[in-house]
Amino acid sequence: MMKTLYLILVLFIPAVTLAQTGSLKGRLTNGGEPLPAVNIVIKGISANATSTEKGYYELKNIVPGTYEVSFSAVGYLTEKLKITIPNGEAAVLNGNLKENSSKLNEVVVTGVSRATELRRNPVPIAVMTKKEMNENVNNNIIDAIVKGVPGINAVTTGPNISKPFIRGLGYNRVLTLYDGIRQEGQQWGDEHGIEIDQYGIGRAEVIKGPASLTYGSDALAGVINLIPAVADGAEGILKGDYVADYHTNNGMVGTSLGLAYIKNDWRYNFRATVKSAHDYQNKIDGFVYNTGFREFNLSGTARVDKKWGSSQLTATLYDNKQEIPDGSRDSLTRSFTKQVNEAGNDNIRNRPLVSNDELRSYTIAPLHQRIQHYRLYTRNDFKLGEGSLQASVGLQRSARREYNHPTLAEQAGLYVVLNTLNYDLKYNLPSIAGIESTIGVNGMYQTNRSKTGTDFPIPDYNLFDAGAFLFAKKTFGKLDLSGGIRYDNRHMKWNDFYVGPNAENGFEQQVRLPDTAGAHLQFPAFKHVYKGLLGSLGATYNVSERLLLKANIARGYRAPNITEIGSNGLDPGAHIVYLGNRSFSPEFSLQEDIGVIAYLKDVDLIAEFFNNQIDHYIYQSKLTDANGNPIVIVPGNSTYQYQQSKAKLYGAEFTVNLHPRNLKWLAFNNSLAYVNGINKNQELIAASSGAAKYLPFIPPFHIRSELKVTLQQAYGIFSKIYFKAEADAYTAQNHFYALDDTETATPGYTLINFGAGTTIKRKSEKTFCELFFQIDNLFDKAYQSNLNRLKYFEYYTVSPNGHLGIYNIGRNLSFKAIFPF
Repeated sequence: MMKTLYLILVLFIPAVTLAQTGSLKGRLTNGGEPLPAVNIVIKGISANATSTEKGYYELKNIVPGTYEVSFSAVGYLTEKLKITIPNGEAAVLNGNLKENSSKLNEVVVTGVSRATELRRNPVPIAVMTKKEMNENVNNNIIDAIVKGVPGINAVTTGPNISKPFIRGLGYNRVLTLYDGIRQEGQQWGDEHGIEIDQYGIGRAEVIKGPASLTYGSDALAGVINLIPAVADGAEGILKGDYVADYHTNNGMVGTSLGLAYIKNDWRYNFRATVKSAHDYQNKIDGFVYNTGFREFNLSGTARVDKKWGSSQLTATLYDNKQEIPDGSRDSLTRSFTKQVNEAGNDNIRNRPLVSNDELRSYTIAPLHQRIQHYRLYTRNDFKLGEGSLQASVGLQRSARREYNHPTLAEQAGLYVVLNTLNYDLKYNLPSIAGIESTIGVNGMYQTNRSKTGTDFPIPDYNLFDAGAFLFAKKTFGKLDLSGGIRYDNRHMKWNDFYVGPNAENGFEQQVRLPDTAGAHLQFPAFKHVYKGLLGSLGATYNVSERLLLKANIARGYRAPNITEIGSNGLDPGAHIVYLGNRSFSPEFSLQEDIGVIAYLKDVDLIAEFFNNQIDHYIYQSKLTDANGNPIVIVPGNSTYQYQQSKAKLYGAEFTVNLHPRNLKWLAFNNSLAYVNGINKNQELIAASSGAAKYLPFIPPFHIRSELKVTLQQAYGIFSKIYFKAEADAYTAQNHFYALDDTETATPGYTLINFGAGTTIKRKSEKTFCELFFQIDNLFDKAYQSNLNRLKYFEYYTVSPNGHLGIYNIGRNLSFKAIFPF
């Protein structure tokens, strides 16, 4: 009997034990879309799990009771919920995680010696993700960044040409990088944009403030680093995406195919893109003649990751045919006209009208520019014990042709080829007493050569640039300190450049020694070395995990670019004769930045203040004679001469983003940006009766608000459904460079935009496509941005409809679909 009783107890006790445990299971999503790799932890016990690819999880053998369950994942707010687990049953607990707006723990690579958490960098840096750029549907990548980062603006010449400005400074003062390699494509000009495929960018990092310490010249105002998307996912499976993009205003059609493949330690990426558009329109001008474009992009990358480090090889090709607007019209009807005769026989008042078919045609007009940009670079990272060596070498070739001869369509007016060799070498030393330090050298060798053109605004030149720097950072408890010094050296030279008549076409051509009979010396030989000693020092104090105080002081440097010192001729695309000044000194700035960043439970608060003093600031001004009348060297074209003086810029940016945790569906994002630019040339200000008080191209006070509603569940095949409404307001800009009508006052305006998007799932729950819809300028507001160059494209002093110059783009509906596979 005892043996029988023992046997019954042995069989019964496990059943009792089993009956005294329960389990927990559920599914984790974000807006109805499954979330993989979420960590699930039950407080007070050791039970934990990770969600599957479809968001499911399960924890077994849990003693019954009430517990606090925590769901956490990178990029999402941690969710804590209470659940009661009953005896012998499975409790179900689903979680809907909200994306975390805080980017303090994100790792950035721009403006630092090695990858650094954003919270530990005292320099103001903004990050834009691929998701954010997709939701800001635009004609080009710079306009997407302008929408997403306070303090960033763009000088535009139509929808596809945008040059970034950071806190009132642009052109060669903003350094654009592609995957960390400085972009060199004659960026000093107005009439062409950034030669980068917008659909291939996976992330953008923006430095607001001098970054000369690590990059040298041209980073005086800041840096925009456009980082391509990289391959991820399962090994041995070809993945990719197809993008279809359409805009109603100018009929822009964009298609892009991306492929990605991973095998062993190798990653491969490829992308091909085509964009095409006809003229854009607004309700004042109708269709704006010669603003269409056709753009092609190809890119390919191969990367290997090993124990010794990594190596990457990338090649890109950009080919853009961009029409050149000149703003000529019929004086009474204000209909656009077109040039059909050469300058000597051209009468602006007798030009023929542009037909409606031409305004809506995707065929590129005879008067256009063609920009071809080729890039080949390698980036390498070698582990050397406790340190590492980073080495990058890049080759770029930018060929730019402007076709401005209506009777000789194949004859380029401007044809220049810019070749650049970039190099960057950094050694990250082993940490010594907690100090992380880096020494490095970087720079470039560059040549510019004129080809078979008829206009020669700049000479053929050679440039060699080198800079060495030391950067260090250390943490003292809650305080992070970083800074360094740099010495820069830039050699610029060119030989005598002669221009003479071309008997074959009746225009001018470059004439080379020794046969210079009948030619004139347009650019006398020049040789100069520009030098700069730079430094920066900054600190971040972590008051708490969510509250930071930042301060930084930096000395920036920029050597004069080729147009500022060497130009002497017509740039046909800009319709401006530029005159340079060989005696210019480099620009030096001293900028102080102070920032307060708080990512709180229900709100993000960011306040950034800056004060920037610039010595030898270079700017353009119309050239006039002793009587104040504009000097015309080439009929129908303005003449500008570069000036130099002291300048001061100061301002602030504020961000207030509301995201109540109890209202997961709601986000209310707001930003304000203000900058003022003061010309410190007191003699010129006095002589002009105050007309020269302000610097040119300073953006007005900018307020942007976005109300976004994201549905927190899926509806059939539709998930991650969102709706947003935006108000983009610019106040009037009455602080402008008014001397000789270089600029004029700009009225304020407010644009109302609307957007929506969703993800469509297959039955397998894999994404079929992502859809984005946007209406920009919903009420078709007629406006002129003060940074719109077309505002000044006007041949008459009065207009029958009361409007002068060309207006910005009107209402635009855009549709974008991304099909991953």
